[in-house]
Amino acid sequence: MAATKPDLYNILGVGKNASDEEIKKAYRKLARQYHPDTNQGDARAEERFKEVSAAYDVLSDPEKRRAYDRGTGPFAPGGPAGGGFDPNAFGGSFSDILSNLFGGGGGGGRASGGAGQRTTGRPRAQRGRDLETEVSLSFEQAVEGTQTSLAVPTSTTCETCHGSGARPGTAPTICPVCHGRGVEPQAQGVFSISKPCSRCGGSGSIIEDPCPTCGGAGSRRTIKRLKVNIPAGVREGSRVRIAGKGEAGMNGGPPGDLFVVTRVASSPVFRQVGDRVEVEVPLTVPEALRGATVEVPTLNGSKKLRVAPGTRHGTVQRLRGEGAPRLGGAGRGDIHYRFTIELPRELTADQRKAVDELAKVMDGNPRNGLFRGRTEARA
Repeated sequence: MAATKPDLYNILGVGKNASDEEIKKAYRKLARQYHPDTNQGDARAEERFKEVSAAYDVLSDPEKRRAYDRGTGPFAPGGPAGGGFDPNAFGGSFSDILSNLFGGGGGGGRASGGAGQRTTGRPRAQRGRDLETEVSLSFEQAVEGTQTSLAVPTSTTCETCHGSGARPGTAPTICPVCHGRGVEPQAQGVFSISKPCSRCGGSGSIIEDPCPTCGGAGSRRTIKRLKVNIPAGVREGSRVRIAGKGEAGMNGGPPGDLFVVTRVASSPVFRQVGDRVEVEVPLTVPEALRGATVEVPTLNGSKKLRVAPGTRHGTVQRLRGEGAPRLGGAGRGDIHYRFTIELPRELTADQRKAVDELAKVMDGNPRNGLFRGRTEARA
């Protein structure tokens, strides 16, 4: 009996015409909701997390998505038996489709000669797929660096069939339609193009008796738990590469990499702008007029700044090399302190009297130049 094709769009809660950005947004929302770190001990949540991850694994990849929409791969006619949705079914078969679309080998056996030849060559080694996950950091953790724990959905080689996809004691057989090539020629007038084989979905082989553990995929979805070091100086959206921590390679190929995207919480005091950190420092009117020495925060404590007499609103002072580390170890950025003059919303009687006295002794009207310039222009 052919496998029931799951509705991956329904699993992610999106329509069949959803854009890549809509699919990614839906996945992130569901992944946060069912993430094992926030649902510890909840087996149903972990299975749902695997299911969502498997659906995203297919729909986020253009080639896999097209193969799924066509009905090829694990849910093609004659594919692995069994009903319902098995998140372990996505791994080898769709990778094989992608590989064959670019003329490579795949997970199943390949014919070493022409059509009709029944011998198989050695499967080509394939590098494991890269993975991507997100980590939430405080502003301080991003500045100083930290070690964090991650739970990453991934595929691992099936421990029952050791990646063959066939029940122990059996083996995949050469596809009788494409004879192991994984593609079929299709005439288009005077041209001939190749498309993934309609019988094997591009894998080049047929699994007559699928492995009961992985359903013929040769791999299983699982949760990889690991600790990673986040370097000092990351920002919102930085991508940290963890070499060799992606999915395992196939047929002896190397593993892929893991990319950790950082999400940095805002700070109530500091604001990262490019290579610099900005801080707003409020001044009273007397401090701005007379000048003052004020204490300001730094990333490692505090320092004192001299405010010059007559400092205007928006004036900036810079401390060189006191900002956040530059990612990659190229020194540190600067801190910019922007002075803002705080004015009371209401004045007390004493304050009003003081302002009136100040107004009497302050010389000139700063707006006179505006009218003078207009008069001269008319003349």
